[in-house]
Amino acid sequence: MSNSQQPADIYPKKPLQPLYRLDSLLCILVMTALPQTPAQAQTLYRSVGPDGRVTFSDQPPAAAAKVTPLNADGMASGASNATLPYELRQVAGKYPVTLFTSAECAPCDEGRTLLRSRGIPFAEKTVTTNDDAESLKRLADTTSLPLLTIGGQQIKGYSAPEWTQFLNAAGYPPKSVLSANYRYTAPSPLVASKPTAEAPAPARARDATTPAPASPAPSSRVSPNNPAGIQF
Repeated sequence: MSNSQQPADIYPKKPLQPLYRLDSLLCILVMTALPQTPAQAQTLYRSVGPDGRVTFSDQPPAAAAKVTPLNADGMASGASNATLPYELRQVAGKYPVTLFTSAECAPCDEGRTLLRSRGIPFAEKTVTTNDDAESLKRLADTTSLPLLTIGGQQIKGYSAPEWTQFLNAAGYPPKSVLSANYRYTAPSPLVASKPTAEAPAPARARDATTPAPASPAPSSRVSPNNPAGIQF
């Protein structure tokens, strides 16, 4: 062997093995092992048949049934007045807010706007008839509107600083925490319409216009949110 010969001349070259076959096999194995995920979540339907039977299906039921599309968590989609956030629900249950208004009342409109902009859940009672006015007089010894009640506390007339102070003292959040699909209930008359003679109303233990007894007021506490020691 001459000195000019190189090792490559002694040992013949072997063709390189293609690696793409091994890569392809690995890809196939990985794709097979991964769970198959649908492109979009499947829609479920909750239906109530004419007989009252409730069924769940991934197919739209017959037109005669009452159908409610469900979200992935099983809750009815578009349910307006769903449960409030926990802390807000606790405050609203302890110190419910009621707004008494009348038509063409600018302060009433301002008060309603304040409550809604802050995300305060409240019931609205309208005063339009003589029966409504008499009931309001018995309830709060006033005929002027608006009237705001927070628990057992009554605030006559509209004053943004005063309303804000009382709402803070009750523990309502300073900014709205309501969900985007929350819907306020429609206003209702303070006094329900009297039944006609043909359909008398059933006997009631207590007249509808008589205010419910106020719950015992807790002891006043001075805190950063309640510097005046407001009691409810």
